[in-house]
Amino acid sequence: MGKRVIITGATGYVGEGVLLECLADPSIGEVLVVGRKSCGRTHTKLKELLVQDFFSLGAVAERLRGYDGCFYCAGVSSVGKNEADFTRLTYDTTIAFAKAVHGASPQATFIYVSGGGTDSSEKGKLMWARVKGRTENDLARMGFARQFNFRPGIMTLTPGMRNPKWWMRALVPIFAVVMPWATCSMKQVGQAMINAVLQGYAKNVLDVKDIKALATVPA
Repeated sequence: MGKRVIITGATGYVGEGVLLECLADPSIGEVLVVGRKSCGRTHTKLKELLVQDFFSLGAVAERLRGYDGCFYCAGVSSVGKNEADFTRLTYDTTIAFAKAVHGASPQATFIYVSGGGTDSSEKGKLMWARVKGRTENDLARMGFARQFNFRPGIMTLTPGMRNPKWWMRALVPIFAVVMPWATCSMKQVGQAMINAVLQGYAKNVLDVKDIKALATVPA
């Protein structure tokens, strides 16, 4: 039957790329996309759960039961936000969703898409890095069977992606050439997530090098 996974953020850059990889991979049997609006795709593997508030999931908790993995790809930029607002949109929202998934599927592998430069000490000068570091740390303590934090850096597009803006399509290939050490492909990110569910990894915080290594491990 294949593994059953949950994806958030499927209408965004990372989530859409991960969704495409999951739909194409034969080891994934079902994908439940959870979000505020439809991802706009149809597929025999694909199910959708539309929710307006990640803080009020009690009524749909049963829909989250029995999953092998959750790929939390939702996120917002810190630009123009104060620490309180960014904390609510990043830390509070992620933790609330993770708690709902853990309550329904504690056996799942939970993967959080963080970012390069995230501050695990939670004490650095960069606000966004502290908030994401706190998010990573608290997810690791939540009690999932396995929990990983991905810090993918620059991600090149997967064919078929609809959501990237024109400037992303124009600039990402340039950055990939100039900074290959900080770049991986969306295909590698998606495949690494799938392999993390299938067989795990030795570290719970994965940078670009780790993501590339995990993506190439035979499933």
